[in-house]
Amino acid sequence: MSRELTEQVKAVARQSGADIVGIGSMDRYEGAPKQYDARYIYPEAKTIIGFGFRIPRGYLRGVEEGTHFYQYPAMGYANINEVYAPAVIREVVCHVEDLGYEGVPIRNFGGTGTHSDFDGSLGHDPAFPRSLKYTKPLREGYPAPDVYVHFRIAAFICGMGEIGYSNVFLTPEFGPRQRFAFMLTDAPLEPDPIYDGPELCDRCMKCVSECPGALTAKESVTTTVAGHDIEMSKLDPWYCAFAYASGLSEINPFLPPDALDEIPDGRKILNGEKKPTKEETQKIWGILGRYFPKPNGYNPAMCGGRGCLRACMIHLEEQGKLKNRFHEPFRKRPPWWKNPVQ
Repeated sequence: MSRELTEQVKAVARQSGADIVGIGSMDRYEGAPKQYDARYIYPEAKTIIGFGFRIPRGYLRGVEEGTHFYQYPAMGYANINEVYAPAVIREVVCHVEDLGYEGVPIRNFGGTGTHSDFDGSLGHDPAFPRSLKYTKPLREGYPAPDVYVHFRIAAFICGMGEIGYSNVFLTPEFGPRQRFAFMLTDAPLEPDPIYDGPELCDRCMKCVSECPGALTAKESVTTTVAGHDIEMSKLDPWYCAFAYASGLSEINPFLPPDALDEIPDGRKILNGEKKPTKEETQKIWGILGRYFPKPNGYNPAMCGGRGCLRACMIHLEEQGKLKNRFHEPFRKRPPWWKNPVQ
């Protein structure tokens, strides 16, 4: 393993626009289900490189104030995932290729398929329906295409931070405010150690208290990665999708009272009195597009990470745990959704 090569690759990643760079050894995938094991994508890969891209705090300002909902999904989701991160990955891939090594890019939402035993508890962003249908493996002993690279797990393997109780990945730089991309390579790079503190998530449960209902403090799930146990709230992925998109009147100011009337118990669902089923949620996605256009092709993210992103960020900033610091606090007045205009 080459320290000089490792620092060179990290420097290129940062110069190209990555805010955070971490490297993990592929053996940290040992024990992972085949369908989640990135080693099958490139069996000769020695390391996985993680790239973190901050979500600037100002991208969340309009959602926080209840005055401008378009920019967060357009800039905080679509631009990072579809434009900025892929350009950075390409620069690093080309750099290692010029050195005689191979780089396999893993961008966000690339190949987010489904298969029969996938329960969604640790997988894709639930607000984006998965369209790929797995059939059968194409090689003996291999998983079927597409192997799912779980981004939070990959970021953990790369030593970039920890997974909070909210299910969201937290870094010491930005807390929950970043998105990720990855690259598999056969370059002999030195892996970073698994993140070992200072602890970021202190189980304050602010994420649960401000989440519209997808998170719970009553039930958790635990997964083991590279010998480390990670506990998270048991996420309700379909309700997360419903609130995120959003079919809740307390989150989405663009919905009239009769928006969901074509669905049985639509008004109860709209008012948060009843949770929609998976089938109802899929119907609601179609309805929501009538009232708010998809920013850059992405679902509108009306929730704006009310609990898992904003409440968590506010708490971590108040605790002084993040390296990215500001002169003023983020929340300057009571949130609009706590005292809505009737």
